[in-house]
Amino acid sequence: MATDALRPAIRITPRSPARFVFGGLVFVLALTGFGQLPIYNRYYLSDLPGFGWLADYWATRFVHYAAAVLFLGLLAHRAALYLFSPRPRRRLSRSGSLRAGVLTVLVLSGGLIVLKNFPGVFLSDTAVIAVDLVHLGAATAFLLAQLVALLPLGLGRRPSPPPSPPSGAFLQPETVRDPGLPGRSRRKRKGAAV
Repeated sequence: MATDALRPAIRITPRSPARFVFGGLVFVLALTGFGQLPIYNRYYLSDLPGFGWLADYWATRFVHYAAAVLFLGLLAHRAALYLFSPRPRRRLSRSGSLRAGVLTVLVLSGGLIVLKNFPGVFLSDTAVIAVDLVHLGAATAFLLAQLVALLPLGLGRRPSPPPSPPSGAFLQPETVRDPGLPGRSRRKRKGAAV
């Protein structure tokens, strides 16, 4: 027996704290990312109590960058757990692969946006607009892909494997419903047809 089989598998459960942190960071990043556009002031959303900071470009930029650092840390942590865990590798679903690809484009374009803000780095106006549009498009595509993944449509999901029988189940004879007598069951005999 391999020693890896004795180690507990790392599980990401539906109620895992990392999922809540991920959802909160995606919300903050979307809120502050769209705040970089002047839409909150234009549509009077910043006039709502508590939302006045959304009209301040520098405040939304600072919060966006801080949330992006936390988000990248969470992504690095989850990627390390996935890649270096002792359990057998699981394949991503089509939906997961699509979201991972869009997220990669989003992170790379965000890195280019941060890079262009450094002194001494010059990008042409066309390149700046292209990077901004790619980042905005990738953010929108990622949010839509996340919403579709939450829907119970099963798009891109692989069927889950059948549950493994409890230990010792192979010793118990299988019970079969007797179609002739309602409410009665009989034990399946070895080699008998059902």
